[in-house]
Amino acid sequence: MTFASSENDITAEEFKHAFRLHPGGVAIVTADIGDGPKAMTITSMFSVSVDPPTLVFSASAMSSSTPTVLSAETVVVHMLSSDDIDLAKLCATSGSARFGDEVDWDRLPTGEPFYPRSSSWIRGRVVDRVNVHGSVLVVVEALEAKPPNEDSARNAVPLIYHNRNWFGLGGSAIL
Repeated sequence: MTFASSENDITAEEFKHAFRLHPGGVAIVTADIGDGPKAMTITSMFSVSVDPPTLVFSASAMSSSTPTVLSAETVVVHMLSSDDIDLAKLCATSGSARFGDEVDWDRLPTGEPFYPRSSSWIRGRVVDRVNVHGSVLVVVEALEAKPPNEDSARNAVPLIYHNRNWFGLGGSAIL
């Protein structure tokens, strides 16, 4: 068996450009470790298991919210629709008032900050953190969820990020 060389022939710019053409669903992660709520917009979330229900997302070292998210025992992951574009942009903007007076946010009975108008959310316990070249993969076991109601799910237009732009995913399913 022959394996490829371990040397990288791809530049960081080439790698980033390749992923610009791969759309990602948009989500927001919120957490609070006692020094105030923090939030970050992510496009790197995916499900791993349904038994137990587990998801993973990547937290970049460049985000000011990452230290809180990495120290938190629990987080809330909000899956966004195109109706949530303003919230996605707010939580992606450095220095923004993500929990200001003009923002519709609250706390769950368990204490985590959350955005009640998001399409759906999952509250979970952080069960592992894996360092990967300056980012951290955060493994979360779901504890509670607010799925969209049937009408919302049927009419929701998912929010995606593609080639440095925000899009509502429309159109018909391809069979």
